[in-house]
Amino acid sequence: MKETTLLPSLPFISRSRSYTINARPYTVSSARRDFTSFFCHNQQWSARSDELKSSDITRIRGIAHAVAAVHVAPAGFKEVEVLTPKRLLKIYAQLAKSRLTILVVLTAMSGVALSPLPATVPILLSTAVGTALIPYDAQMARTRQRPLVRRAISPLHAAGFAAVTGVAGPTVLWLMASPITACLGVTNIVLYAGAYTWLKRKSVSNTWVGAVVGGIPPVMGWTACGGQILPSADYPIHLFLPSFLTGSPLDMSMIDNPLGAFALFMLLYSWQFPHFNSLSHLLFEMLSVLHPQKNALVALRHSLLLVPICSILFPLSGLTTWVFAITSLVPNAICVRGSWTWWRHCGEKEARISFQNYLWYLPVMLALMMVHKQGLEWRRWVGMQDEVPSNTVDIPKPRV
Repeated sequence: MKETTLLPSLPFISRSRSYTINARPYTVSSARRDFTSFFCHNQQWSARSDELKSSDITRIRGIAHAVAAVHVAPAGFKEVEVLTPKRLLKIYAQLAKSRLTILVVLTAMSGVALSPLPATVPILLSTAVGTALIPYDAQMARTRQRPLVRRAISPLHAAGFAAVTGVAGPTVLWLMASPITACLGVTNIVLYAGAYTWLKRKSVSNTWVGAVVGGIPPVMGWTACGGQILPSADYPIHLFLPSFLTGSPLDMSMIDNPLGAFALFMLLYSWQFPHFNSLSHLLFEMLSVLHPQKNALVALRHSLLLVPICSILFPLSGLTTWVFAITSLVPNAICVRGSWTWWRHCGEKEARISFQNYLWYLPVMLALMMVHKQGLEWRRWVGMQDEVPSNTVDIPKPRV
């Protein structure tokens, strides 16, 4: 005998299948009418316990282990890396911006190399170490992987590192080089960490402040050797005109000239603009964002300014011979042409070419300056000219 009953929607699970009894007329056999006794009677399970095979048990255990092994981290959670000594050194190198630091040290060494005053090995090493120790942002794509941004170390840890290097750098320069060099290093810290970093979010004038920061390191190399940066009665400004205009031999005792420090500063200062402006589209509050045409024009102006700096100011200061005025025209012409093309079209392709030009420009110019350094006879070095007797060599010495 069968009867029709209206049941609520219930999940019905058996060992072989599962299905749902919907809220509709459903025919229930008399054998399964007693729902409670069927599921609560222990014999219903004990009679079938032997039907579970060992392979099923193994499969169930494997699934359980796989589920337990899956570790789902909460949203926004990132595990902190263990700070091993090797990883910590890598983080410190990233905090110090190692590539930028290498460039700054090389420019400082150019001031030592181009100085007419003698430099000892301790002076050279202390200037390099002290300049490297002087410390020079998550909202830009290129800074998202920096240690502080990705939480590799805490802000307190980073501040401690900056404080230690900020004190150690000027201290080394003060004790091993000169107080003037240490003061220049402190000035760079204040300008970079204070004025430049703050202005970078506020005004396009940050580029000009950053250019001053970039122009100071070669002056630090100059003062480390004992050179002066301000004219005085003992250190007057002396102009080294071409020999065909004066008709008199060069006075090598006047080569320690404050004009040389100014020439080194102007070279690095003006180089910053075509180099940095072509890359400034990666930053915020830059001329490339607010006024792209003016951004390219500023770069072109300083590209043109580098021509008289190299062809007039450097030979006039006595750092190089007047031959440098001619040889420097070739790289300057290539870079000015690139800046001109960028200003005319204001495209990313032209900006990239200008940026690449000024990557090789600085090392090429510094190398040419060393080749044409005043008083440095390369022909004697390679044996193409006989040595001049030592009693006729006029070696400039620091004046006191």
